[in-house]
Amino acid sequence: MADLENKEEEKQPRIKPIIEAADSLSLGISMVVAVAMGVGIGFLLKSMTGLAWTLWIGVFIGVAAAILNIFKAYQKQKEMYEDLAKEPRYAIKKQLDDEDDDD
Repeated sequence: MADLENKEEEKQPRIKPIIEAADSLSLGISMVVAVAMGVGIGFLLKSMTGLAWTLWIGVFIGVAAAILNIFKAYQKQKEMYEDLAKEPRYAIKKQLDDEDDDD
């Protein structure tokens, strides 16, 4: 029975954790790119309209996009944590908390 479980674990793709780690590392890069693109949009608006304050519209768009990226990454990590908390092998913490409440 244990051999069957080991074979099933071997068949699962091992690259998934690597991809998830790279996705987490790319958060910093995506923030920088979002702000840089916003500044680029600001310069484009400034050159098209000739108004200096339109540069700040682009900066605001870039910062808002970076904040949105952070929020999306937070939501994804929160969902992964909740899924992990539902796994039975991590249920011992709940059992220990219940025993402490009985005392």
